[in-house]
Amino acid sequence: MTVGKFITFEGIDGAGKSTHIAFVADLLHARGKTVITTREPGGTALGEKLRELLLHEKMHLETEALLMFAARREHLAQVIEPALARGDWVISDRFTDATFAYQGGGRKLPLSKLAALEQWVHPHLQPDATLLFDVPLKVARARLQASRSPDKFEQEKADFFAATRAGYLRRAAEFPKRFHVIDSAQPIDNVHKALEKIVASL
Repeated sequence: MTVGKFITFEGIDGAGKSTHIAFVADLLHARGKTVITTREPGGTALGEKLRELLLHEKMHLETEALLMFAARREHLAQVIEPALARGDWVISDRFTDATFAYQGGGRKLPLSKLAALEQWVHPHLQPDATLLFDVPLKVARARLQASRSPDKFEQEKADFFAATRAGYLRRAAEFPKRFHVIDSAQPIDNVHKALEKIVASL
């Protein structure tokens, strides 16, 4: 049986990545693929409980990072790894790159600690493709202000998001073959054309 593909969507809050997940899933369905869409933190019953804590409760930075990886380990065991083994395609709204960007970039946790957790939790698995939706901070902030009640990350100040965005771009530079950086401030038709090319390449 053919092993499935693992695609992750990344970007700072307000980058617009979530709106494009259904579009990519539809592209893959049209090509006859079985697609699982999921999210982090979350994706499992336990992960969703941890998500509520992570998005709304104040906690020590290292506790936050550990809980992110705890939810991820469960997500991998229950959803991602079984789906890939079946030959399904998995689309995840965030994965480990988000932890490097938010906890490493925004929160300034040493990247060496995150790398150790990454090596422990999924030493042999990385996404086949990571779509990074990049957008100027002013655009992202404007989009957030028009959305629902913000969680604790969305309430952070501009310098936090600048550091988080830099963390994402640093990660993209480190893994250029895996990352596809998409200007999500451009018209949606242009974004869709870029996504179509990426999906075709996979």
